[in-house]
Amino acid sequence: MKRIFIVVVILAAGGMSWGQGIDQVKVTEGWISGSEVVGVHVFRGIPFAAPPVGVLRWRAPQRAASWNGVRDCTQFGPSPMQNKPAPFLMWPSEYLIPEKSISEDCLYLNVWTAAGTAKERRPVLVYIYGGGFSGGGGNVPIYDGEAVAGKGVVYVTINYRLGIFGFFAYPELSRESGHQASGNYALMDQIAALKWIKANIAAFGGDPNNITIAGQSAGSMSVNCLVASPLAKGLFIKAIGESGADFSRDFVMLAHAEEEGQKIAQKLGVASGAGSDAGVGAVSLDSLRAIPAAELLKKGQGTWRPVIDGYLLPESIADIFLEKKENIVELLTGWNQDEGFVFGQAKNAADYKQDVTKQYGADAEAVLKYYPADNDSVAGVSQTYLSRDMTFGRQNYAWAVMASAQGQKVFVYRFVRKPPTAAGERNWGAFHTGEVPYAYDNLKYVKRPFEAVDYKLSDEMSSYWVNFARTGDPNGAGLPRWAPFSRESGKIMLLDRLPATGVLPDKGALEWWYNRMVKK
Repeated sequence: MKRIFIVVVILAAGGMSWGQGIDQVKVTEGWISGSEVVGVHVFRGIPFAAPPVGVLRWRAPQRAASWNGVRDCTQFGPSPMQNKPAPFLMWPSEYLIPEKSISEDCLYLNVWTAAGTAKERRPVLVYIYGGGFSGGGGNVPIYDGEAVAGKGVVYVTINYRLGIFGFFAYPELSRESGHQASGNYALMDQIAALKWIKANIAAFGGDPNNITIAGQSAGSMSVNCLVASPLAKGLFIKAIGESGADFSRDFVMLAHAEEEGQKIAQKLGVASGAGSDAGVGAVSLDSLRAIPAAELLKKGQGTWRPVIDGYLLPESIADIFLEKKENIVELLTGWNQDEGFVFGQAKNAADYKQDVTKQYGADAEAVLKYYPADNDSVAGVSQTYLSRDMTFGRQNYAWAVMASAQGQKVFVYRFVRKPPTAAGERNWGAFHTGEVPYAYDNLKYVKRPFEAVDYKLSDEMSSYWVNFARTGDPNGAGLPRWAPFSRESGKIMLLDRLPATGVLPDKGALEWWYNRMVKK
C-alpha cells in the first residue's frame, strides 16, 4: 500500500533524513517530499532544469528555479511533447507513457531509493528511455524503479526533449549558441540531468562517484553518444546499452541538419526577416519560438537523431572511439534475437536476392552468404535477421569490440527468451524492448501469461544489472557465470529459459559488418 508522508518539523540539516515516517530531502533548489512503496522511497517530478519554453526553446537547459517550503514530489512530471500514445504492433500500453500529461515543460526526473541514511553511498543507475527520439518518457510502467531499488541501487529515470524540440538545427541557433552548434538539445538535457544527479544524489543515499548510465533503443544510442561526448566527462563510470548505438558512417552532419532545419522553418510559414537574429531569407528565431508547441509538433514530424555538431559530438562516434577520445567506462551491452523489423509479407527468395544485389552491389555475395536465400522460408528468416543486425546487432557488436580492444571490461548478452503470449495472439519472439521489463524486474506491469521461468529470468537479469552497476561485473552469488567478452572469444551471455555463457552464434556476419562499417 502506498503511503504519502507529511512532515511538519524538519530535523535534518544536510539532506535526507530517513526513518519512521520521514521522507524529505534537500536538493540544490530546495526541500522535496515523496512517498514510500514497500520500503522504497520514491520522488517523482523533480525539476532538474528550467522549463525549455518560450525564449528557452532550443537552448541549452538552464538551472531550475529555487523554491520556498517543501515541494511535493509524489506525482510524475509531464512527458515530453510527442504524439498521443497508442498501442501498436508488439507494444501495449505498459510500454508507453500515460496519455496525460504531455508538455513542452518536461525536464523532470524521478528517484527510487531504499537507503536508510544519506551516508550509505549506494550505486546509482540512471535509465534513459527509448522511443526513436520521438516518443517515450521516464514514467513508463516497465521503467519503474521499485524492484531494482530494493536490490540496492538508487535508481533514476529522466526526461529529455524529443523530435523537433530536441533535435532542430538551424543556422541562427548555431550562431546564437556561443559554440557554433545546434540540434542536440535532447543530449544536452541528459547531460544536465546527470550534472544534477552528480550534485544531489548523495542526499538520497547514492554514490555520486559510482554512476551507471543505462538505456534501450534510442536510450542506448543516447548512452553511446554520452560515452563519446567530451561534455559528459566525469559524470558516470559505467554504461549499459540495450539495442542501440551508432558506429555507422551514415551520420548527420551539422551543415546538413541546418539545411533541413531551414526547409522546416520555411514550411512552418511564420514571418521571415523579423528580428535582429534573422539572416537573409531566414525565419526569425522569435517567430519560431512563438509557434504553439502543438502546432510545432504536428508540422515538425520526421526522423530525428543526434547531430555531429563539432561541439557535443566533435566527430563521428566511430572516429572518437578509433582515436581513443571517448569517456572510459565499463560496458554491458547486447541485443535481442528477434528485433528485426520486416513489415508486411516477407519477400520470396528471388525478390529478396534481387533487392540485396541492388542495395549492396559488390557486397551482395557476402550479404547472401550470411543471410541466405536458399528458399522462400530461409529468405524470410534472413530478412528479419538482416534487419536486426543492420539496426542493432552490428552497432552494439562494434561498441563491444572497440571498448574491449581498449582494455575496458565488457559483457555482452543476446536476449533469446520469447515472452509467452495469450492464445490467439501473435508471438513476436524476443522482440525489440522485450528484455526491458525482465532487466528491471517489472514483469508485474506486463499483461502476458508469464511462467515461473520468466520470473526467475527476470530476477536473474535484474540482479546482473544491479551487480554491474555496483561493481562493473554482473556476476554474483547464485547466478549463472557470465564470461567477459573479447573479440577473439566471442563469448556472450545467452539470456533464455536457462541463462548460459555461449559463443556468439553469428560472429562471422557481425565481423563482416564491423570491418565494413567502422573503417574510415
